[in-house]
Amino acid sequence: MMPFLLKAILLLIAGYILLCAVYFLIQEKIIFLPEKLPKNYTYQMPKPFEELFISTAEGVKINALYFKKAESKGIIIYFHGNAGSLARWGEVVNDFSAFPYDFFIYDYRTYGKSTGVKSEDGMLHDAQFIVKYLKQFYKEEDMILYGRSLGSGLASYCGTLFKVKTVILETPYYNLYDVARHYAPFVPYKLLMKYSFRSDQYVQKIDCPVYIFHGTKDKIIPYSSAEKLAKKLKPKDKFITIPNGRHNNLADFDMFQIELKKALLK
Repeated sequence: MMPFLLKAILLLIAGYILLCAVYFLIQEKIIFLPEKLPKNYTYQMPKPFEELFISTAEGVKINALYFKKAESKGIIIYFHGNAGSLARWGEVVNDFSAFPYDFFIYDYRTYGKSTGVKSEDGMLHDAQFIVKYLKQFYKEEDMILYGRSLGSGLASYCGTLFKVKTVILETPYYNLYDVARHYAPFVPYKLLMKYSFRSDQYVQKIDCPVYIFHGTKDKIIPYSSAEKLAKKLKPKDKFITIPNGRHNNLADFDMFQIELKKALLK
């Protein structure tokens, strides 16, 4: 009996180790779902735009779309979600066309036409580099950082480095550890994960107003993760709950549009 029990325990341990190893190896395929675009791909956007290739000090080429208005009060810098490319994400400019701001959105490393080796440090460095690049044309206090889903960690990070006007986070996470724990509580995620994006630490260091939008029926990033993040906010900040809102449909709700307008025009 004992040898059988011992074998069963050893098999369970071996299976658990194998599961952890697989999780470690495929984590980037779970977190990031990039769409690659050929260099000669031609964007079709609903508004006039300029396509840019911005080279960082590391030699990474960041592909971006820049939408300018004849008269603007500043710029919205948009950090998009984890799936797709600018071919799709560029169309979110429609959601902001009624506001008096220029609009800038870029693809992360390995997304679309952007180059580079993916890493958390690299992505944070690129985000900081983009804001510094745009400081040539705008004052920090005229910048709005807008982070959507995965991009909320990048927007939060940049909010700690620059004295921008506002930081807006749509469907954010407490940190990626928290999301991993929600999906795989049995895995030692803190030991295995190469990406954390510690929004919980970043938002506490942001001086400007921070707005969080999250739906109660989000099945991608749980509402509870945003609730935890909201507890790190300061009194001047605001957590807006969208009842029945899901991960990709907050813009369909009147409450979201009303509160977004308040945040952008404040």
